[in-house]
Amino acid sequence: MDLRVMTFNLRYADYDSASPRSWGRRRPAVAALLRQEAPELIGTQEGLYRQLREINEDVQQPGKRYDWIGTGREGGSRGEFMAVFYDTGRLAPLEHEHFWISHDPHLVGEKWPGAGSPRLVTWVRFQDLATGGEFYALNTHLDNVSEEARLAGARLLVQQMHRPEEPLPPFDASLPCVLMGDFNVPAVAKKGSVYETLLTEGELVDSWTEAPPEARGEEYRTWHDYKGPMQPGTRIDWILTSPGVRAASARINTFTLDGQYPSDHFPVQATLRIGNP
Repeated sequence: MDLRVMTFNLRYADYDSASPRSWGRRRPAVAALLRQEAPELIGTQEGLYRQLREINEDVQQPGKRYDWIGTGREGGSRGEFMAVFYDTGRLAPLEHEHFWISHDPHLVGEKWPGAGSPRLVTWVRFQDLATGGEFYALNTHLDNVSEEARLAGARLLVQQMHRPEEPLPPFDASLPCVLMGDFNVPAVAKKGSVYETLLTEGELVDSWTEAPPEARGEEYRTWHDYKGPMQPGTRIDWILTSPGVRAASARINTFTLDGQYPSDHFPVQATLRIGNP
């Protein structure tokens, strides 16, 4: 069965009602977008605790209930989250973990030397209630300042998915993976890049390029700074998968509500077919 997946940098909430991009003004657009698309799995970036609770309230609808998992990158409810929302009628979480992109991944709020801020990975092991199969969903937001910190994050992700050993939490490397996130670099397979590291060392595939051309939407810059669709596309928000996961479709969603963009990023969506090995 198909699983509809979205990665979405929400832009952290500004509660100043005087701001033209305040959360109060953007919240109805986010709610309308998510209720319209109704993905079974959503990885969000930048969301703050109160903001995520409000999204969870807004996204509920008859016949479809959501829950979410995450922690603040500064610990507990503090700082931005890499939250994972899921349709409780379709997916059941079996376990979850968080680790920081640092020399000590267990040290809450720690950052890689030279990084602009702490960055973390949230992952959830799910059972698909429609098929009985299991898979991992991983969600991250790599650093916007340091290329070294971004590469460190990519290498930790590869280690987690393929060589799950201390200091990273236990992980069943035989299961399919779906990696969502804002990677803060273009999806260009340049040697030594974050993208190339994840596709080559991580043995992942890009759902955007794997989707059939006739089932793929227009390619736009995914960070648009509220300016709207711009081409040529620079995709810094990706959905990557294990090789056995089929991408039936992919698109960048340019939804607006009464002229208001939900965020300064466009969400990226894919319809995936996940099977256990």
